[in-house]
Amino acid sequence: MAYDLLIKNGLIVDGSGMPSFRGDIAAKDGRIVEIGKLSGPAVQTIDAAGCAVAPGFIDNHCHYDAQVTWDPLCTFSPEHGATTVIFGNCSLSLAPVRRGSEERLAEFLSYVEAIPMEVLKTIEFDWETVPQYMDRLDKHLGINVGNLIGHSAVRFYAMGENCQKRAATADEIASMKGVVRNGIEAGALGLSVSREKGHFDPQGVQIPALWASEEEIFALGDVLRELGTGMIQAGGGRDAEMQNGLMARLAQATGRTVVYNSLSQTVRQPDKWKEHIARVDETARAGVRAYPMCSPNRITQNFTMKNCQVFRGLPTWHPILLMSDAEKLKAYSDPAIREKLHDEAVSRKVAINAVGFSRTWWDYMWVHSPVLPQNQWMQFKTIGQIAGAQGKRVIDAFLDLVVEEKLETGFLQAENNVDDAAMAQILTYPNAVIGLSDGGAHVQFHGGYGYITKLLGEWVREKGVMSLEQAVRRLTFDSASTFGLYDRGLLRPGLAADIVIFDPQTVKCGPETVVHDFPAGGWRIKEPAEGIIATIVNGEVLLDNGRHTGALPGRVLRNTHYRANH
Repeated sequence: MAYDLLIKNGLIVDGSGMPSFRGDIAAKDGRIVEIGKLSGPAVQTIDAAGCAVAPGFIDNHCHYDAQVTWDPLCTFSPEHGATTVIFGNCSLSLAPVRRGSEERLAEFLSYVEAIPMEVLKTIEFDWETVPQYMDRLDKHLGINVGNLIGHSAVRFYAMGENCQKRAATADEIASMKGVVRNGIEAGALGLSVSREKGHFDPQGVQIPALWASEEEIFALGDVLRELGTGMIQAGGGRDAEMQNGLMARLAQATGRTVVYNSLSQTVRQPDKWKEHIARVDETARAGVRAYPMCSPNRITQNFTMKNCQVFRGLPTWHPILLMSDAEKLKAYSDPAIREKLHDEAVSRKVAINAVGFSRTWWDYMWVHSPVLPQNQWMQFKTIGQIAGAQGKRVIDAFLDLVVEEKLETGFLQAENNVDDAAMAQILTYPNAVIGLSDGGAHVQFHGGYGYITKLLGEWVREKGVMSLEQAVRRLTFDSASTFGLYDRGLLRPGLAADIVIFDPQTVKCGPETVVHDFPAGGWRIKEPAEGIIATIVNGEVLLDNGRHTGALPGRVLRNTHYRANH
């Protein structure tokens, strides 16, 4: 047989978790056709000696809903070996949308996922329905994409401005079910909902999905049960599962897999991850498919008080975060406002919905980049240490510096996934799905998609918490199975030729840089990858040593119901 692509002499890590082996892989017409010791002619041959050859990685929790419309590669996920990205998570998607309400819908995605609104305003919304959005994307893709139907978008589409005011009526729920059915029949991979109480719109009102009753959520999930396809993703599902078993009950009622955010270690609740594992063990023994997601990323963020996510949701602080820089400086200098901020953020005299910081956040927030010479002594000290040295209240030490340096001080917050021993247990826990890159979101705070190369570099090669074979399975077959991508995630004849070639001795996530490549002059953080030799999508080389070949072989990946009927 004449091949389109022949990869020779590689260490084949096939995604099953079984031992790797030396061999060749051949692809034709977008699919793997043979594996073994091959010698047939090929249009393109790659010598993978010294490298691992694995199924393309699946970046399973992204927010590229907008970016994909101008960036068909969804950079920078494929640089890390991802051949598929999945977006529409946490109830947030850009379809369906009614004419005239595009900007309002974009605001939900913008504010929750920290994507500058100036960038989103450049999008040409030439779709209304979920099927139209999917068809629009399918014409121009470098990477494969899978989309979820966002509950917030559906609720806004069906209820208008009432979506953030009240419960839905029976007729409105029926309308929402019709929208979900329309999207699932078009091939959407599933439905995304949210119980994340810290997700707000720019006005400080919780996003539409959070106004939904359990009855409404279960009604939408029932569409997937009826069609026998798709999965359900939930933002903020951990607390709901721990409080009343919502995730497990939703999985039981619909018969669909539910994945939710997240199994993680946090200084806010040091032993919560252990309690969470015990709960998932219980539901897994009962045969319930409700699985938390986890990430090898240490959840840190660099920021200035010009653009800060940490204090969102505080009654006094939230509106200040939306002000101009001049207004911010005036507010932070006002003793009366400082007193309110102290009561909300330090002494906790006021009940709050904010989830962006711990009770002692000042012990986990460092001055990373002081601006003025007289403040260089503060570098790498926590706000708590600085307050102690100055004999000031925490709020005053913090805001005195912010005002003195005119909002330019660089801060670093690190509260989650910072305990290596806990992380080793979380990442090897079999009932959790590794992912949560948030690719396309929080673009001026961190990258996230580098979780793939962090797992392979830091946690496999350096720390040895799992074998290479198990890590590859976690990044491929596990996600393919969870999200219903049954023709991907393994290197097997007949399956899609989504393949990554990497050097297991050098693969890692590099240091973050800033790039100015977004529309409207926007900038973002880039996490570069090292040791990724080639990213191959549907049998075509998309990236060769990180450089785009010009190929656009990606497709919109559709669910089993769609594929059975088309």
